Amino acid sequence: MKKSIFAIFIALTFGLTGVHGFAQKDPMVGGAAMYPSKNIIQNAVNSKDHTTLVAAVKAAGLVDTLEGAGPFTVFAPTNEAFAKLPAGTVDNLLKPENKATLVKILTYHVVAGKITTKDLKKLIKQGGGKAELKTVSGGTLTATMQDGKYMLTDEKGGMATITIPNVIQSNGVIQVVNAVLLPN
Repeated sequence: MKKSIFAIFIALTFGLTGVHGFAQKDPMVGGAAMYPSKNIIQNAVNSKDHTTLVAAVKAAGLVDTLEGAGPFTVFAPTNEAFAKLPAGTVDNLLKPENKATLVKILTYHVVAGKITTKDLKKLIKQGGGKAELKTVSGGTLTATMQDGKYMLTDEKGGMATITIPNVIQSNGVIQVVNAVLLPN
């Protein structure tokens, strides 16, 4: 009894999914509840932390894809993550003539299948400390754990941390990350 009360306390205190096996009901992302009955796009458009990502997905013509059956795992950079890019990068990527580059970058953040942090942990263990994830763009992300946090390394050596894990969607899962990952 004490153990289960403690686990519930920890899950409620930290407000995270995946803590001791508990999933937060309708977790908050960007000030909005994320409902598992809605798809990736239906939830993302309500997150104030993902307005840049949503604008980019629209500009890239990927809305229909991410509203599809999936399942998909989306490593979703926040507005702050996009703001870390060199000045003018996002505006430049949103131009119609750069659509192919934008599509490549965005699909580099998507992996086919539903990968929770529990799955990532298992894959990392099986891989001897790292897991290679094939992205929809054809690139590879490398997942590791550092100091109890899930880290992703892109093909250029850039790193992102999963900051809000396991935001379950009707067609997959969103893993919120704090950096934009870049393919070769």
